[in-house]
Amino acid sequence: MALEQHIMQPEEKAVLVAVMQQDQTERQVKEYLDELAFLAETAGAKTMKQFMQKLDHPDSKTFVGKGKLEEIRKFVMDKDIRVVIFDDELSGSQITNIEKVLDVKTIDRSDLILDIFARRAKTAQARLQVELAQYQYLLPRLRGMWKHLERLGGGIGTRGPGETEIETDRRIVRDKITLLRKKLREIDKQAFTQRKERGEFIRVALVGYTNVGKSTIMTLLSKSDVFAENKLFATLDTTTRKLVYENVPFLMSDTVGFIRKLPHHLIESFKSTLDEVREADLLLHVVDISHPQYEEQIGVVNNTLQELKAFDKPVIYVFNKMDRYEEDSFDQWLESGVKEDLLRELRERWESETHSPCVFISATAKRNIDGLRQLLTDQVKTLYRQRYPYRTEQFY
Repeated sequence: MALEQHIMQPEEKAVLVAVMQQDQTERQVKEYLDELAFLAETAGAKTMKQFMQKLDHPDSKTFVGKGKLEEIRKFVMDKDIRVVIFDDELSGSQITNIEKVLDVKTIDRSDLILDIFARRAKTAQARLQVELAQYQYLLPRLRGMWKHLERLGGGIGTRGPGETEIETDRRIVRDKITLLRKKLREIDKQAFTQRKERGEFIRVALVGYTNVGKSTIMTLLSKSDVFAENKLFATLDTTTRKLVYENVPFLMSDTVGFIRKLPHHLIESFKSTLDEVREADLLLHVVDISHPQYEEQIGVVNNTLQELKAFDKPVIYVFNKMDRYEEDSFDQWLESGVKEDLLRELRERWESETHSPCVFISATAKRNIDGLRQLLTDQVKTLYRQRYPYRTEQFY
C-alpha cells in the first residue's frame, strides 16, 4: 500500500515491552513505556498492558527471556492483542523469532515512529522522506521483515513500502533508496534556492521535544494559523513566516519535534527539512516545564542539535506550560512573595546552566508572551547589529 493511499485502521489492542538494563532505573523505564504508550495512541493503538524485564543485556534471539516471552504470549492470547511493541530496536531475526512464539505482529519503537510519520506526511517531500527512512530501516531486516509484513497484513507498523508486493531482493530495495535520494536531492536544490531568495533576513527556528507547544507558540508570535494538536509529531513540514517586531523583520520557522531514540534514518531523510535548524541564526528551544522528565528532554534535543551540527548557535530557552508547572509544584496557599522567589531561583538556575537567556511562559494561557516577544526582538536586533553593523539604521 502506497503511503498516500493508506486507509485508517480500526484501533488496535497493543502491549508494550521494555528491558531494564544495568544503567537504568525502574522509574526511568516506566516513564519510557508511558511515552511509548503515547506514541502508540498517536498511531491508533490502545495499550492494554506494559511488560518490563530486568536483564544485564537483551536476549540476542528474542530480546526478552523465554519466561517473559511466555508470559506475554498468554496475555496476548487471552486479551486478543493485535500488536506487540518493543521500546528498543529489534533485528529482523528477533522479530521473526518473537512472532513465531506470539503469533501476532511485532514491531519496535523505530517502526512505530516511522508509522506515525507515514500518517502525518502531507506533502510530496515529507512522503518521500518517510518512504526513504522506511526502506533504510527495512533493508537490514529483509529476511525477517518482509515475511512479517506478508503474513500479518495491515495496521500499525505496516504502513509503507512492500505491503502488497513483497520484494525480497536487496538490490531492488537499494535501487529504490537510490531513486528516492535522487528525488529528494532535486527537492533539496529547490528548497535551497527558496532559502537563498529569502534575502538577508535573520532566521529564527523553533526547536524542542515533540508536543511541547512549538506550533502554539508559532501561532501566537506570527498571528497566523499553524496546525497544533495534542499528539506526537503533529506536523512534519517546516512552516516559515515573516515577522516584523519594532520595525525589525525576520523569518521564523517551526520544525518537526525531536524525541528520545529518534531513528537515525529519519534524521538523515529529513535533512532538507532540518536545514532550517542548521541554517538558523537563532534557536528558540521550547521546553515543556510541566513534564516530569523535562530536563532529560532538554538533553535529548541538545544531543540531536549536536548531531545536526547546530548546537553552537545562540539560543533562547522558552519554558512553556508554566500554568501546569505551578499547579503541580506550588501549594495554593503559598505566599506570592515566596512563589516569586522560587520562580526567580528557577530562572537564575537555568540561565546559569544554559548560559543563555530564558523566559517562562504559558502559550495556552497567553502568559508572558509579551516578555518572550521582547526578548526575541532584542536578540534579533543584536544579531542584525553583529552581521550588518553598517546597515542597522534601516531597522531602527
